[in-house]
Amino acid sequence: MRAARFQTYGPPAALVVEDVPRPEPRPGEALVRVRAAGVNAFDWKLRAGYLKDFMPLELPHIPGLDVAGTVEQIGAGVSDFAPGDAVFGRGTGTYAEYATASVATLARKPDAITFDQAATLAVGGVTAWAGLFDTARLEPGQRLLVHGGAGGVGSLAVQLGRWKGVHVIATTSTVNVEHVRSLGADEVIDYTKTNFEDAVGEVDVVLDTVGGEVTDRSWSVLKPGGILVVVASGPDPEKAAAHGVRTSGVRAPEVTRPVLEELAKLIESGSLAAQVGQVFSLSEAAQAHAASETGHGRGRIVLRVSS
Repeated sequence: MRAARFQTYGPPAALVVEDVPRPEPRPGEALVRVRAAGVNAFDWKLRAGYLKDFMPLELPHIPGLDVAGTVEQIGAGVSDFAPGDAVFGRGTGTYAEYATASVATLARKPDAITFDQAATLAVGGVTAWAGLFDTARLEPGQRLLVHGGAGGVGSLAVQLGRWKGVHVIATTSTVNVEHVRSLGADEVIDYTKTNFEDAVGEVDVVLDTVGGEVTDRSWSVLKPGGILVVVASGPDPEKAAAHGVRTSGVRAPEVTRPVLEELAKLIESGSLAAQVGQVFSLSEAAQAHAASETGHGRGRIVLRVSS
């Protein structure tokens, strides 16, 4: 099969398409014929070597977590999927024509969405769901601030907040203001023109998908006892305590199928829309990484592996 992989850590050009052996599903896994794969920041941070000190890889490495496609083969003990089933979820080495995935991290693809759209949901959707509902315990009537409201996680978080019945505030750049408002944000702050901490306060939950100085500036907008949920960096409990608030990272559950099935229901009901950003072919994986590294854009970048 063809796969995009890197032999050494390096720039986007280190990611090249080569012929590699097709994987075999282990017990509890399915082999998926990949139709589309989502591109996450985690993928290029691995390729660049930013995570090698605490997450060393066996090289060469095929990146990719988000997957959408059809089941090609099932491993021992799998009874809930069969060859030909259209699925989406989280796999291993999904920048390839075939990839394996635990059936605990797969769900059936809703008929209402394309494979490109389904490939945006597993990492972004589960991260947003776990951050808002499992970690922050978001409740109707609360105030939510989403940093990066147009991104792969943020765009889904805005919609989930609207569905939950909270007051949603989101930050984004000028070009995406109207788009984020169309997702259901009650207030949209253009960070190129306004410092969010001057425009908002008394927030129950901040979901920070940006990190860096945005995290440091977020403490002051929380109400006492509120929580800052960080996606792009590590939480700082000491700073949180000093501001009289809480903080946490996001830990996705090992079994994600129930969350994926909830996301599928929301899509079928019209309460949630998958957000596809730029679309590249598998042979353009390096360009997809370069685009992702800019940190700007709308929705999730997707590799369209096969039609």
